[in-house]
Amino acid sequence: MPSSPHITLKVAAERWPIAGSFTISRGAKTEALVVVVELGDGGVTGRGECVPYARYGESVDTVMAAIEAMRGPLGNGLTRMALQAAMPPGAARNAVDCAFWDLEAKRSGQSAAALVGVPSPCPLTTAFTISLADPASMAAAAGKAANRALLKVKLGGSDGNDPARIAAVRTAAPEATLIVDANEGWSEETLAIHLAACASAGVVLVEQPLPEGRDQALAGMRRPIPLCADESVHDRASLNALAGKYDAVNIKLDKTGGLTEALAMAEAATAQGFAIFAGCMVATSLSMAPAMLLAQSARFVDLDGPLLLARDRDHGLRYEGSLVYPPGAALWG
Repeated sequence: MPSSPHITLKVAAERWPIAGSFTISRGAKTEALVVVVELGDGGVTGRGECVPYARYGESVDTVMAAIEAMRGPLGNGLTRMALQAAMPPGAARNAVDCAFWDLEAKRSGQSAAALVGVPSPCPLTTAFTISLADPASMAAAAGKAANRALLKVKLGGSDGNDPARIAAVRTAAPEATLIVDANEGWSEETLAIHLAACASAGVVLVEQPLPEGRDQALAGMRRPIPLCADESVHDRASLNALAGKYDAVNIKLDKTGGLTEALAMAEAATAQGFAIFAGCMVATSLSMAPAMLLAQSARFVDLDGPLLLARDRDHGLRYEGSLVYPPGAALWG
């Protein structure tokens, strides 16, 4: 992207209520806290959104401070590619990077998809998340979503009831494809039991069964279901440590630090034999829109964040059943 000495920065925090609550092994929340960046050049404005994530040591305050620190470099002509070295991977860089992509698209008169090399992005089948709860509640939620093609089931409960949970979900949604996300909630001692229960339920993929840094037990093990790294993978630098332990990687823009690194990471991961999972945090359609470009080549897509909110922002992504459609220019790109 050509440099400009006149890029201005706006950054703001926003709260978006969740419909009910969203629960994983680490706890529950009732709202999505996001940070929105606007980059302007006096003619057009580009936007990006990120989700500060406490699991990775982030907060709204620290993310906003990291973005504010870029105000001077942006005014002095910092480019999107230079941004990759100027900020570390994470939520803050993601918001700025995606705003750069949006700005570049508007400046050039081309879509961000065309700039990425996807001139005609397609609608994609996205997972719909079933939050962690007791087996009966999860079965009820799965029953309401049983007509969806792909369900992502949150497990990792500390009470030992995960086998009952996944069995109940399968009974309630007999035709849906199931993937499971344990969110680091299992142990080496319980791993075999949980994987067997998932296999019995016909689960096709399990995300992050063991905690990051304590997943060596996965190395070379025979397993009935492919395993996907999430918390154990962030950007290209973390790929080499996954060899022999995982079959797929969950690429989230808030982890990679934006679409630029996410696209490069997907290419590198594919070259190393990993399947690509395009994931998200709970956020608005502005967070999902750039990830739709990454997801065009993904084996699994989980971009249901706006469906978990009580409301989405204006010009949000269009969801029809299990399909999510590419963004319009009024939203992003």
